[in-house]
Amino acid sequence: MIEVAGSSGVSLWHAVSRNRRDRPTLEGALDVDLAIVGGGFSGLSTALHTAEKGISVAVLEAEIIAWGATGRNAGFVVPNFAKRDPDHIAAELGPERGERLVEFATGSADLVFDLIRRHGIECDADQSGWIQPAHSQAALEKTRSRAEQWARRGRATVTLDRQETEDLTGIRGYPGGWMDPSGGVLNPVEYARGLADAAEKAGARIFEHTRVASIDRNGDGWALKTESGSVCAGKVLIATNAYGGPLNRALQRTYFPLKIFQIATAPLPREYRTYLLPGGQGVGDTRRNLFTVRFDSENRLITGGMHSLGPGADARVPHAIWRRLAKHLDLPEIPPLAYSWSGMAAVEPDFLPHLVDLGPGLIAGFACNGRGIAMTTTMGKVLADWADGTKPQDLP
Repeated sequence: MIEVAGSSGVSLWHAVSRNRRDRPTLEGALDVDLAIVGGGFSGLSTALHTAEKGISVAVLEAEIIAWGATGRNAGFVVPNFAKRDPDHIAAELGPERGERLVEFATGSADLVFDLIRRHGIECDADQSGWIQPAHSQAALEKTRSRAEQWARRGRATVTLDRQETEDLTGIRGYPGGWMDPSGGVLNPVEYARGLADAAEKAGARIFEHTRVASIDRNGDGWALKTESGSVCAGKVLIATNAYGGPLNRALQRTYFPLKIFQIATAPLPREYRTYLLPGGQGVGDTRRNLFTVRFDSENRLITGGMHSLGPGADARVPHAIWRRLAKHLDLPEIPPLAYSWSGMAAVEPDFLPHLVDLGPGLIAGFACNGRGIAMTTTMGKVLADWADGTKPQDLP
């Protein structure tokens, strides 16, 4: 069976995940210290960490938990920046601010897996590592430098030669690469649902099918209106990423929305795992249209890409991505395409996560540039400090 879904449909993760629990729609008036617009990783992590501080918080999700990019990614947990290295960031932002931002990323994957263990979240999590093979000799030199820069900052990175890369991935042709053992893979929908459950246990309130129509200044705080309710909040976080532009037009000018496609095959026979990703790591190489691959818990191959669009893209692109598996993987036969889906990612020109101060007590966090699981989870911890009084300029 082929499930082809566009950005309004379900992903593999929504199709196969357990523990779906309906949450109420906001009816009537509510007063909280912090209102969060968006029930993805950023919003849920912020809600959890804020509630743990004893601060009243409500999450307002227009659809269901993990409806947007949170439920449409490939489930990679990657503790570094896309296309940016630590030394460059420190040079550009200055040693103090730059190193603070690098430190923000350094422990991001560990935070994800620590939360999973601490809250008993069942999401097929595997902290097996993240591998970045180099697609050329020039790219190999960059990956070696990248690994060394992160190692100087406390990451136990590993540089890989040609044979080591092939042994770990089962993919031939890469001259080498590097691995960060703190990375890994998971089911993003089940992870998000687990964060939501943990946030509610800590005291947060979460509402689904509650679209915020407006956010207006209200004395020293903010008033949010929905179709059937209203919220008065001391502070507001907009955590909608590429899905919330109309809520605040100023945000639309700060990022580039990029449509990304993902596919999953039918399950592979278990014997292929003896040489193809035998350690269960996630892989994302250095190509401009990077090749990514991982397995899920049912032995499906998951891969994706950023492709040119045009008429018929939702039907055409998934098959092009599937054919790319045959080019890269040493398999006698590529399993049939079983699921395909797409979603929007917010990409910043500088490929760094951003907090945007929109007014007194109003902030937006977004643009994690393909590193969403680790970065947005960590951003939530930082934003909880903001909710507790830390000034935005003091954040990473």
